[in-house]
Amino acid sequence: MITFSTLFLLTCCLAVGACGASQAGINSQLRLALHSPIQAAFISFLTGTLLLGVIALLLGAPCFTPDALAALPWWAWLGGLLGAFNVAMSVYLAPKLGALTLAISIICGQVLASMVLDHNGLLGYPRIELSASRLLGAALIVAGVLLVARKQPA
Repeated sequence: MITFSTLFLLTCCLAVGACGASQAGINSQLRLALHSPIQAAFISFLTGTLLLGVIALLLGAPCFTPDALAALPWWAWLGGLLGAFNVAMSVYLAPKLGALTLAISIICGQVLASMVLDHNGLLGYPRIELSASRLLGAALIVAGVLLVARKQPA
C-alpha cells in the first residue's frame, strides 16, 4: 500500500517531470528569439538564480560560510556545470527531437546512470544492488526510447 507521504512525493516527481518537459520548450523559444542556445540557457539560469536568491532571503537562510564551502568534496561543484549542460543540450535538442523523444531519452539516460550510482553507492546515494526487476525496468525504458524515436511514415 502506498502511504500518503509517498503519494505526495511521487506527485512532486510528476510535477518536476512536467516542468522539465515545459522548460525545454520554453527555452527553445528563447533560443529562437536570441539565436543562441547558450544565451537562452544563460537567461534560464539567471532567472532561476534570481528566484532562488529571493526565496533564500525570504526564508532567512544563513549566508555561505567559508568552512562549509571548504568542507565540500571537489565533485560537489559540478552540479551547476551539469545543470548548464542539461539546459543547453535540451535547448538544442528539443526542436530536433520533439518533447516526447527528448523527455524519454533524458529519462533513459537518468535511469541508466542511476543504476550505476545505486549499485556502487556513489555520490552519497545508498548502495542498492542491481536486481532482475531493476534490469527489466531499465530494459523496458530503453525499448520505449526505441519505439518513441522511430520515424513515423509520412
